[in-house]
Formats: sequence, C-alpha cells, structure tokens
Amino acid sequence: MGIAVWALVAYIAIIVVWNGVLKRGIGEAMLLGFVAICLFGGTEFFGLAWAGITEALAEEVVFAALAFVFMGYLLTKLGLIQEQVTVLNSVFGRLRGGAGYVSTSAAALLGGPSGSGSGIAASVGSVTIPWMTRSGWRPDLAASLVAGNAGLGISIPPSSSIFLLLGSAAVAPVLTADQLFVPALVGGLWTVAYRFVLVFLWVRRHKIAATDAADIVPLRAALRAGWTSLLVYAGIVIPVLMTLDFGVKLMESRVGEAADDVSIVVWIPVLTVLVTLAVAWKRLPRTGRAWSELLADMGPRYAVIGATLFFAFAAAATLGELGLVEQLTAIMQALDAPAVVIATVVGLLIVVVAAPLTSTATIAAVGGVAFSALTAAGMDPAAAATAVMIFASTEGASPPGAAPIYIACGIAQVDPARTFVRLIVWFVIPTLVIGVLVATGALPI
Repeated sequence: MGIAVWALVAYIAIIVVWNGVLKRGIGEAMLLGFVAICLFGGTEFFGLAWAGITEALAEEVVFAALAFVFMGYLLTKLGLIQEQVTVLNSVFGRLRGGAGYVSTSAAALLGGPSGSGSGIAASVGSVTIPWMTRSGWRPDLAASLVAGNAGLGISIPPSSSIFLLLGSAAVAPVLTADQLFVPALVGGLWTVAYRFVLVFLWVRRHKIAATDAADIVPLRAALRAGWTSLLVYAGIVIPVLMTLDFGVKLMESRVGEAADDVSIVVWIPVLTVLVTLAVAWKRLPRTGRAWSELLADMGPRYAVIGATLFFAFAAAATLGELGLVEQLTAIMQALDAPAVVIATVVGLLIVVVAAPLTSTATIAAVGGVAFSALTAAGMDPAAAATAVMIFASTEGASPPGAAPIYIACGIAQVDPARTFVRLIVWFVIPTLVIGVLVATGALPI
C-alpha cells in the first residue's frame, strides 16, 4: 500500500480513538487527524498543511454547510417545526398509528435542514413520543421508531455530512454538489418510503389505534395557524427546480450564460433562511440583547461543525496531494468480485464505523475511501455517493453507541437495551440493503 493509504489508516484510527473511545470532541479529532496526515509528508509537512488549509478556505461548501446549521437552528428555535408537526398530525392523526406517520414525516422534513440525528431525536421525539404512547404505541416501539428515523438527517440533503463527502479527495474531482443533490434526495426518499412501510407493518402487528381526537387539530385550523411554516421549503424547492431542464432554460432566457454560475448548494440555505426570517418576522428578537442571547446559544454548534468541516476539507485536500485517489483506485481495481459484493462489503464497513461514531465522523473517516471503492467497481459516481450517505444514515440506529437511541429512550422512559435488536433488524439491516440496491442501480435515483 502507498503512503497515502497508510496516512488514511492513521487518520481513521485517530478519529475513532479520539472521538469514539476517548469521547473527545470531533473537532479535536479532525484537527489531530489532519496533523497526522501532514506528518506522513515528512519534510513536506508545512507545504502539505498549507495546501490543505488553502483548499479548505476556498470551499464554498463550507459556507453552505454553516448556513444550513443556521437554517436548522432557526426552524427549531422559532417554532416552525412544531407548527409543521401540527399540520402533519391533522393529516395523519386519524389513521391507525397516525402519530408514527407524523413522527416519520417530521423527521424527514427536519432531516435535511438539521443534518443531526440527535437533534431530530430530541425535537421530533419530544413531541411525537408522547402522542404515540397515548395512542397505543408501546414506549419501546415509539423510542425505536424515533431513533431509527434519526438517520434521515444524514441521508436526505441538504446535510453537513453530504458536504463532508463532497469535499473528500476522492469525490471532489468527479462530482459536484449540484450533480449530487437530486440523486441524494431521491435516495433519501427511498429510506423514507421504507419507514412508512415499516410503520404500516408495526401498526397492524401491534394493533395500534388512531390518535386520540383531543390531540388532533382540524386540518383547516392547523393550516390557518401554521401554513406559513411550510413556505420555508420553497427555499429548497425553487433551487432544485432550477436544476431541471425547464428551470435551466428559464434561467438562461433571463440571465444568459451566468445561469451556469448559480450554485444550488449556496442558494438553498440562503433562500430558506430568508423565507424563515420573513415567515417568523414577529417572533424574531427585538433587542440587541435578545439577538446576542440567540446567537450565543447557537455559537457552540458552529464551534463544532465549523472545525469539523474545515479540517475535513483540509485533510481531504492533503490526502489528495499524497496521491490517495490513485492508490485506492489501484487497490480496488485489483479486487475481483461482483459489484453487489463490493457494495455490501463497503456498506458493512461504513455501518461498523458508524456504530461508535456520529455520521459526520464516519463520513470524514471512510466516506472518500468508500466512494472510491464503489466507483472503481464500475458504479455510477452519483449512485456511489448516495449509497455512502444511506449507509452512514444507520448512525442513529446502531447500538450501542448511537446517541439518538438514548435520547429517544430517555423521552419514552424505557431501557435502551430493549431497542437494540429491533433497531438492528428493522433499521440497520434494511438500510444497508437499500444502500446496496442504490449503488448497484437496482433502485433508480
């Protein structure tokens, strides 16, 4: 193996030990991993470090990801997510087990903007777990569903994990954010569709009834009170439409060739934040002190995600300088196995790594290598990247180290151990299968 591969092994080991074993911050782990990679350059240490840092500073994806963090924070802090859940409950609440459909829908809607499994488990779980238990869901079932749905924050764009993958040395030269966004969205929707089927099966298997009428706001009243909260997703829909054929033609007819310079990844968070501020104008702070408190509460999120993103991109660029892509491609080309076998092996690798780590750490550690393995086996780059995200989305449901499991079980007041086998059987394994089917083209994206 080449020096870049050994640098990658050291990089992964440092992240796993520092974050997963020693329970230190992922930002610290990423910094140490970056330094370790540069050390493999010997006398070129400072040159490699500078190349990685300058590349990270030039990435528009870093700005986009930080904007997404702000967007997700605003949606939750200003109460728009709560209003969306109320509307969803008015639609699904009259169905048997309707609260489970509400929980799944809310996790899917919040998943992309949030990108945080723990955040989804806490925000959605705090609202829907009590509804589920009141409507006949066993507490351990309710906690399992919320923890299992937490992975939707990774597999549905936009999420910070997708930007980490795009910034890796293996992915950046062959795939852009604009090329990945729609395929990743479709791939994420396959995981959502599976969860709706799962809720349907659980409802009938466990004889779960409809939500109590007292918990259901009539749809007209829910829309009257919270329809504006749904407008924030126009900030996602409009840029996506602009990537389709008619959207491209429309833009070119208005602004000419400059339409090619419009970045969907930048415009989605910008437009969504603007719409959120407009919709929730009356709820915004009115004094400098109130704004200071709001931003101070959000600050720690940036300290973590900012450092993680920056050093992830810097490490990816440095590994590229060491020749990682070429070395990994040579290794994978030497493997003689069917595509489905390679996809399964890669998926298992990601699932194992994701069990003790967050999805962010998982993608940072093995995302690029997994992508290289899949594309070297002849798989489409967009399908390969989408499959990697789907594999990593098992983070929320992988016992025993997944934080969403303990958050959901804490809300439901059940022993987390009661959910472990159910999560593996009903979430981890099926998600692995979906990822393999997407990677090999059996599921279209």
